[in-house]
Formats: sequence, C-alpha cells, structure tokens
Amino acid sequence: MNPFLHKGLRPLAIPPFLFSGLAAFVPTVELLAETRHPGDSVITLGAVSISGSESAQSGPLSTGNVLSSVDVVGADILQTQPVQYSWELFNRVPGVMLTPFNQGTTSGKLSMRGFNGEGEVNAVKLLIDGIPSNTNDGNMPFIDMVFPLEIDSIEVVRGTNDPRYGLHNIAGNATVNTRQGGNDGQLRVRYGSFATRELQLVKGLQSGQWSQNYALSYQASDGYRHHAGAERLSMAGKWFYTADDDAWRAGLSLRHYRADADEAGYLARSDARDRPRQSYASNATDTGEREMNQLGLHLDVRLGDDLSWAGKTYVNTFEDRRWTQYWRTSAQQERFADETQYGALNSLTWRPPVEGLHAFALEGGAEVQRQENHSERYRTLLRSQVAQTRDQRFDLNVYGAYVQAVIEPWESLKIIPAYRVDRLYGGYRNELTGEHAEVNDYGLIRQPKFSVVWSPWEQASLYANWGRTYQVGVGSAAYRLATQSDDLKPSINDGWETGIKFRPAAWIDGRIAYWQQKASDEVQRKLNDAVGDAENVGQTLRKGWDVQVNLYPTESTSLWLSYSRQFSEILEPSPNLPASKGQEMDHVPHHLYAVGASWQAMPKLQLSGWVNGQSDYYLERTNSTGQFGAYTLLNLSAVYRLTPTLSVDVQVKNVTNRYYEYVWYDSSAGVQQSLHAPGDGRALYAGLTLDF
Repeated sequence: MNPFLHKGLRPLAIPPFLFSGLAAFVPTVELLAETRHPGDSVITLGAVSISGSESAQSGPLSTGNVLSSVDVVGADILQTQPVQYSWELFNRVPGVMLTPFNQGTTSGKLSMRGFNGEGEVNAVKLLIDGIPSNTNDGNMPFIDMVFPLEIDSIEVVRGTNDPRYGLHNIAGNATVNTRQGGNDGQLRVRYGSFATRELQLVKGLQSGQWSQNYALSYQASDGYRHHAGAERLSMAGKWFYTADDDAWRAGLSLRHYRADADEAGYLARSDARDRPRQSYASNATDTGEREMNQLGLHLDVRLGDDLSWAGKTYVNTFEDRRWTQYWRTSAQQERFADETQYGALNSLTWRPPVEGLHAFALEGGAEVQRQENHSERYRTLLRSQVAQTRDQRFDLNVYGAYVQAVIEPWESLKIIPAYRVDRLYGGYRNELTGEHAEVNDYGLIRQPKFSVVWSPWEQASLYANWGRTYQVGVGSAAYRLATQSDDLKPSINDGWETGIKFRPAAWIDGRIAYWQQKASDEVQRKLNDAVGDAENVGQTLRKGWDVQVNLYPTESTSLWLSYSRQFSEILEPSPNLPASKGQEMDHVPHHLYAVGASWQAMPKLQLSGWVNGQSDYYLERTNSTGQFGAYTLLNLSAVYRLTPTLSVDVQVKNVTNRYYEYVWYDSSAGVQQSLHAPGDGRALYAGLTLDF
C-alpha cells in the first residue's frame, strides 16, 4: 500500500478527486489511471486520495468538468518545500508565473495567461477550501495563511470557461485544499540560511461521524537582504460532522494569521548587482503589520438519489498597515487597509437518468459577497504622520448566478454549455473631500461559456472551449467619481483554448494546448495614485501555447517538464499613451519553463532536483526602458527516513547562487529609473519531520 495515500472525509463542495504525493512509482501511476476519467483535461502531479463516501455521481460538479487547462499538485510535492510564503509553491504548476516583490508582508504573488503579477490587473480568483480569498483589489494575501504542511492539494484552472466564479476570475482560478479528516499528525521543525526558523504542526482526529483538523505554524527569518526580517504565525481549525446515512454534512473552519516584516526596499541597477544584500538607509524604518482572519460554514445535503445541494457562508477580515519609501528622493508613505467581506455560495446539482444519453447533469449556482472597505494613506517621516493623503470608505456588493449542463451523448463525448451573470452595487465616500459616489452602472455582466471534450481513445482526449469573463475597476475606480462624465463599462475578456491530453502508456502523460484571450477595454490600477484611480490600457490580446509532460521511466524514477510560450500586444491603445500601440504588456516574459526529476535512490532515501526559469520582460507599456527579470534557478532536495515515523530532509535553493531580481520602472518626477529587488542567493535548509 502506498504510504502517501490516506482515507478521510471531504466536503462535497470540494471536487471529488483529491490528490497528494508525487508519482514516483509506476503502481501509483496505474492508480491514477484507474481513478481519473479519460474524458477530462486534468493533469495531476501526485497520487489520488479518495474517501469511501466520495463519488463522481454526487455533490457539485468537479473541477474535472471545467474542460480547460487544469492542474492538480499533491501534498508530498508541496509539504516538503522550504518556502517563505505559500504562493511560491505554485512554481510547480505549469504556465504559472511568480512575481517576487520581496518587500516584507508584500512578498509576491502568482499570475497566468499573459497577465502579470504587478497588482495593476489581478486576474486570478483565489479560493481556500472553496472560500473566495481575494482582497478588494484582487490581490491574494490570504494565501499566506496556509503553510505547506497543512495543504492537501492545489488546483489551478487556466482559461475563461469556468462559470463557477465571477469577480477576479479573469484568466482563471486557484484553489488551495487543506487536510480534511484522518487520524494522522505531523510535526516539522526546520532551520536554514538567513537564520530561518520554522515550526509546523498539523493533527487530524476522526471518530465516527466527527472529524477535526488543527494546524499551528510559525516562521521567522532575518531575510537574505539587510533589513528584511519577518515573523509569521498562523493557526487553523476545521470541525465537520457527517450524518450516519451520509445524507448531509456540516462543518466549521477558522483561520487566524499575523505577520510583522521589515522592508529592504529597492536598489538602483548598479547597486543591486554590486551589493545585492544591502538596504538603503532611507528604508531603515520601512515595515509592515498584517492580520487576517477567515471563518467558513459548510453544509452539503443529499436531497435525493440524483439531487444534491452544497453551500458555504464566510467572513474574511484583512487589516494591513505598511510604511514604505520607494526611492531615496520620495516621501515615505503609511498605507492602511481595513477590509471585511461577508459572502455565501450555493449550488444545486441534478443528475437525472436521461434516455438516449450516456450521462447528464444540470447545475445552478448563486453567489453573493459584500465588502466593507476602508483605505487610508499618509505622508510620513520615520513613520511619523506628516499629512493625510487618502481617507476612503466604500462598500461593494457583488451578486452572481450561473447554470451549466454536462451532456454526454456517449461515453467518449462530453459537452458543457454554461452561462453566468454578475451585477455590482455599492457606494463610495471620500472623507477628505466629502465626495460621494455610486458604483458604476455596469449593468448585467453576461458571460456565456462552452466546452467540449472528445475521447476517441483511452490514451488521449481532445478538448476545446470558449468563454467570456470580465474586469471591473477596484478601489475608487469602481465608482462614478466627479471626474467621470458617464458610467464606465466592464472590460469584456473573450478567450478560447484547444488542446490534447495524452497518456499513451503507463509511464507517460501530458498535455499540449493553444490559447488566446482578448480584452475589449482593459484598465489597470495606478499603484501609487493618491485616490487609487485606474487608467485605460486599451484593447489587448494575449495568446500562447503550453506543453507539459510527466515521465515515469522506472519504478524508482519520475521526471516532469513544462514550457509555456506567451505573447501580449496592445491592439488599440489608450488615447493617453498612443506610443503603446502594437507594444507588449509590461512584466510578461515570453518563456516560462520548468524541468525536474525525483529518484528513489534507496528505500529510505529520495533525491530530487528541479529547475525553474523565465525570460526577461519589459517594464512599461511603451517598451522603451529596457528588459529585465530573466532567470534560471536550480534546486536540490534529499529526504531520508530514519525510522518509520521520523525523516530528515535537506534542501538547497538556487544551488548555483545565480543573481536574479524583480524590477519595475518608477516614472515619478525625480526618479524616472528602474528599481531593483534582488532575489535570494544560495540557501540551505534542513528539516526534521515526525509522523504521529
């Protein structure tokens, strides 16, 4: 029996296929073949963990029904990674780009499908155990609440054809699934470079109808650069009860997170190359404080043999205070954000037998979210307030509904039409000027979608999809301010994809896909704007192709590789920046690639190595300030099992000590130059893990 497989109850609202572990042995791959339906477009790194009560014939439609580029990465790939923040775990997902700001609590983020991670357009919907977890501006700080040891799997859906989510689901969505049920526990302590200290403790308790899961995580580090120390604490608990006859299941989840971190700031190009670990004296008082909480209530009910309902309600709170000075001649700013979100998601799924069809399912869903937001900014000197530059209060109410059908005329063909609508309401108040405004009248935002997959052979499936998503303003840009003569319309994103998922033999699987996405009138945030306004980019086009292959040449060896080629172009520019016509979007590299291998050298010893890299990118939309950001990083790992319950691991990141950096262009008066944040140099980490 594979030791990485376990049984445990999982909420019906989570897709029925749950994954954990890297497929290092052919028998594990055979298990994947038995449990994964050939008529989908999901690629899995890891073994499948299924509870006895789970079935593809109950609960909401799964991620496997999205029929887009879907990737799932399992627990034992993720849980051993020595990362500072969990968004870094997505370096194992093909086609995902990471943007490492390395600025205290504002550490970095993920993006995909030709969208960058600058925070101007946040195009990825984040969910934690099915709960929406983006802030108002679409950023994803809530992912920091979940440490690797608590994660059961991550799922990434790339594309525009998933109807389940609306706001921020521009290029796709990412879901972090945490442990559910079981009677196992793990304790990990780790120490490494830059005085990194880490403790992670997780425990599951399951008895009868009750399951409990707890997590406690702590991490502290001095950081690679000077004045880059950080301290983080996270606590979580999940309690679920399942009726004797599996007719219903109810659960409660709670999370709390606290972080304090200094910011090393940005360097001039020459200083970053010559002395990458330095921090300017002007950044000596830059720091950040962040607190986040999440409460979720889960209820899943089987209403009949062919009818089920799933619902979630939640509350998210986000409080962030940051002092930052971007350049020596700029003023220090204090930025404060206080956000509270209330929301609910519901879905009703019907799977009646239909004469003449191999299978049929119909699902309808509804979603509501209310945001209460407060944004303040001050000009400060050594963290002492000098003048207030922003004091905004705004609420945003988002209502959405969707319907989708899964029609299978015969076993080898699946057709999924879907339709979603969203509507926004809300109000804005500027406490400094007294201005009031209503949200732009975006009207009903209609999003038709269509997907199809054909599996003429067991060894391959061909799929195609088309879908529409939308983008609206965030912050004050969502409201009809006095400077606007009329309501703004949403930016409509039309995208399509075609691909083939293949598994010609037990030792190989993969996918090849081509995709394209066009935005009608893209807007982006002005990141350093006093009122948080947005600017028009114009009509844009993004397109590319992805290749990914997983190989299992022997019972003790696995290899994986992925490559993404992406393009971006501004077709019709904003009148304010005509020089951007025909140019590329900023911070979008043409190439993303990864390759790695895992070898079970001895029964007790596993060795792994992997390379991640990308090409360089332009810094702004006229493409006139140079290209930066290319890197290729090598990482090595060894895990040795001392006893059946105790293992030791050693990880080396950036083995060749290669210089890499995040770069942006500051066009402010008196600056007008590229600013650089060097990435970590070579780092060594050692950990001890106890299973109990």
